[in-house]
Amino acid sequence: MAFSFFLAAQYDCNSVISLGPVKKTLYLCTIVEKKIAIREQSLEQLQEQLVALNEPKFRSKQLFQWLWEKSCVDFNQMSNLSLGLREKLIENYFFREVEVESLQVAADKTIKSIFKLFDGEKIEGVLIPTSDRMTACVSSQVGCSLSCKFCATGYMDRKRNVYAEEIYDQVVLINRQALKNYGQGLTNIVFMGMGEPLLNYSQVLKAIDRITSEDGLNMSPRRITVSTAGIAKMIKKLGDDAVRFNLALSLHAANDEKRDKIMPINEQNSLEVLKDALLYFHGKTKNQITFEYIVFNNFNDTIEDAKELAVFCKQIPSKVNLIEYNPIEMADFQNAEEDKIDQFAAYLESQNISVTVRRSRGKDIDAACGQLAIKEK
Repeated sequence: MAFSFFLAAQYDCNSVISLGPVKKTLYLCTIVEKKIAIREQSLEQLQEQLVALNEPKFRSKQLFQWLWEKSCVDFNQMSNLSLGLREKLIENYFFREVEVESLQVAADKTIKSIFKLFDGEKIEGVLIPTSDRMTACVSSQVGCSLSCKFCATGYMDRKRNVYAEEIYDQVVLINRQALKNYGQGLTNIVFMGMGEPLLNYSQVLKAIDRITSEDGLNMSPRRITVSTAGIAKMIKKLGDDAVRFNLALSLHAANDEKRDKIMPINEQNSLEVLKDALLYFHGKTKNQITFEYIVFNNFNDTIEDAKELAVFCKQIPSKVNLIEYNPIEMADFQNAEEDKIDQFAAYLESQNISVTVRRSRGKDIDAACGQLAIKEK
């Protein structure tokens, strides 16, 4: 029978023990089937729990290093921990492990992975190699609830949020792919996979904290971009939390009528509301906003559309990424012609708007922007 330490609110406890002068009250719970997800615990929590298990406090630092810096998900491999401690860990804790179930390599060397989560749910992640970057695109939710009309994930039901350690492990696994296949580790991370990151706010920020920590992957937050469909109150919260990573907004139309048609979230988060939130965010963080604009054929690809976008951009410190659309079978949208995209970009440049045209990567394996959706059962 396993003995595990939990905060009282987590489980009904059979008995209470005194652990001396600790900051938080801990309880000794008799648990047979339930264990603690070990990477949900902070270093301070692990210190308290290991002391309660009659282990020296310094062991918690060693354990924490295995969990994050070394990305170890097997207690038996934690070689500098005593056998007795490893047995206690196995008895009382578990990992929410992420496995690469399958992967595909595109003609342009983009790699798409299907990740199987500990409960059997699946998400997708992408490694995007270019001449100057090695970028991981990660998922924050299993499915999505926003129903954007052009996005394959939007046609899936949202099943659950992805835990911080599952986000972290996507990065670790994609980094290993980068090193193995291209001899270079990740340079950038984008939260542009499945799901809306700001609807999984706490876990996304916790994952980024670990990714950027010296006790984790020690990556600069300036190399991380979180993309949102536009949830104004959460954008303001990012400002209040003084985040240091980059923020991108999936805009795709600079007037409410068009944006309402393709992004239902716009009905509660209009362009005026988003402008207010983005200015608030910039005022708090001084971070420039990136506007993502997929150019759809005969929908938002005219010079008039470009003029509307330029007017919107001039109100907010920003830059624009124009993105080629990648058609999906669930939607009728098509990519705009290349010369129209170039004309669109040229107009923005004439208005002193910083603009980059992002060409599709991984389209042949459904790994490109807007194509991520689990098809395997």
